[in-house]
Amino acid sequence: MIENRIFAPSMEAITEFYPFLSTPKDVVITMHQKPDGDALGSTLGLSLFLRKLGFKTHVISPTNWASFLDWLPGCKDVIDYEANLSLSEKLIDEAAIIFCLDFNVFSRTKNMASLLEKSNAVKVLIDHHEEPQKEAFQYGVSNINKSSTCEMVYDFIMDAGYTALLDLDIATCLYTGIMTDTGTFRFPSTKASVHQAVVHFKQLGLKHTPIHERIYDSFRETRLRFLGNALLNRMEVFYQYNTAMMVIPRSDLVHFKTQTGDTEGLVNYMLALEGIKFAAIVIDREENARKWSFRSKGTFDVNRFARAHFNGGGHKNAAGGLSTEPLDEAVKQFKNVLEQYEKELSAPYQY
Repeated sequence: MIENRIFAPSMEAITEFYPFLSTPKDVVITMHQKPDGDALGSTLGLSLFLRKLGFKTHVISPTNWASFLDWLPGCKDVIDYEANLSLSEKLIDEAAIIFCLDFNVFSRTKNMASLLEKSNAVKVLIDHHEEPQKEAFQYGVSNINKSSTCEMVYDFIMDAGYTALLDLDIATCLYTGIMTDTGTFRFPSTKASVHQAVVHFKQLGLKHTPIHERIYDSFRETRLRFLGNALLNRMEVFYQYNTAMMVIPRSDLVHFKTQTGDTEGLVNYMLALEGIKFAAIVIDREENARKWSFRSKGTFDVNRFARAHFNGGGHKNAAGGLSTEPLDEAVKQFKNVLEQYEKELSAPYQY
């Protein structure tokens, strides 16, 4: 289960952390802001596992999260940092160990970043994004070849020798993150190891249908109407670049009363268009920044694209970014940049 592990030079390998598991301590487990299924699933799965070892754990999210994840085992105990500043700061200050899951740089924890950087706790990274902030962690694993952080937490439990402690609640959390981050098992990151983990979960009694229904069949009416409006009125297709773009103004967010999680996955719909290899969505969500999400099929590297032009990054086929310009200027910048990639995007499709 340790195949293709990639370690940043200044971090000790995660295997060197295993001895810490024999001595329970106070632990904080955190994730990136606006956590998705992988972020919440991995932190909750790890928390439930550590509690079985006698650790006192606290899961802290930098922000709120989508309500369709509230059913996850242990989610009711997750602390929203922005809503519980004093408590969160106290727990971070008292923690002996801080696990950092599903993010590679502290800036992805928004207002928690400085607290984490200043903490004297032992910091442990478990993540699958490119170019981690390697100097910030004492122990960790950063493996871009893994499907999800949830798969990596599963490996952590198995490789540390605690197979017997994996139970249905932990499996449910980890399955949720694996399933969502692999696009329901269709992305290239879905290796044999993913299916082997799912077999293990099923043997523990996991029922996958209710999980899929809670994630994908729990839309509010306003969310579905928002989706329809976005596809009908906010999408532009550039066939010469095999690219589609969606522009969501703040007025749409207000009109359709969008909530956290309502825009999640929206960018993926455009990849369903025949011939489209690159999809981008920009959302005018914040006062000082416009949020970009990029997705691709085949060899087009959106991590490289986001880092080069939109102050972002992520994975080869899934990345994000930010623009500080007004929405119309951000869109103009994207269209101008797109021209630089015409040859690459118009080339025959390759897996």
